Amino acid sequence: MQLQQLAYFVTVAETRHFTHAAELMRVAQPSLSKQIRALERELGSPLFSRARGNITLTPAGEALLPLAQRILADVDTARLEVQELAGLRSGRVRLGATPSLCGGLVADVLARFHATYPGVALHVEEGGSRDLVRHLTHGELDMALVILPLHQGETALDATPILRENLVVASASDGPAPARGRHMRISGLREHSLVMFRSGYDLRDVTLAACRQAGFEPTFSVEGGEMDAVLRFVEAGLGLAVAPSMVLEGRPGLRGTPLTPPGLRRTIGLANRRDVAPTHAARAFRTSLLDFIAEAADTGALPPGVHPID
Repeated sequence: MQLQQLAYFVTVAETRHFTHAAELMRVAQPSLSKQIRALERELGSPLFSRARGNITLTPAGEALLPLAQRILADVDTARLEVQELAGLRSGRVRLGATPSLCGGLVADVLARFHATYPGVALHVEEGGSRDLVRHLTHGELDMALVILPLHQGETALDATPILRENLVVASASDGPAPARGRHMRISGLREHSLVMFRSGYDLRDVTLAACRQAGFEPTFSVEGGEMDAVLRFVEAGLGLAVAPSMVLEGRPGLRGTPLTPPGLRRTIGLANRRDVAPTHAARAFRTSLLDFIAEAADTGALPPGVHPID
């Protein structure tokens, strides 16, 4: 089995088209097809079904795809690791982060890291925590800032808790306050329509679980958005949302009402794969991130409701 064969296989699997895959790989289509057939012979099973011109993966192909993607990602990481031995004059960091972190903490850390290591390429993927865990497991990221605890089945990852943040009830600042007092009970959400995150968002799960524990099913005015969309809908007066306190910073159109103690909190962790040693660049970025958080905590520069975990 050759790496080039795996690369051809993955490209065909992702494009579902032999000709397009050959163009992307800059190889003649007959040569690509020949290598795919050689791979199938070696594995003893067809990888693609080619019925009526439609290219689909066979069960063997479905099983091979995530493994091949991880192998190719790890080879690329190994190549960059060797290049980085020259002293981080080159390299790459592939970081995943949730939208609530990309708008503040991540931007500041990236700016500091880039100033120190301008030759290191920075790739950031923004997404929900579950999506980031999946990409990290498949070798598409070096590390990710995700919501803890990890779910069952995610034992291939190590995660270090680094921050704890309070969740608040976000409402339009030019509308009526959602609660009479300084705090709001979860049960008070029964009287309001909510703007709800899309399925798979951890904030959706947390909100629904808290409402059900309080004995009711919440009413949605809008559902299905990402972080920016949800906050904009709240600003427009479409309803309330339970959101991290840090995302309200710099948004005068939003008001954050704390939840009655003990309230709702979530823990942010820095996760990486257990079976692959971090590259020099990834280790340097981790150090920059932790140093930034420690300094921000010492100077009181962390957003309200956000606390470091020692």
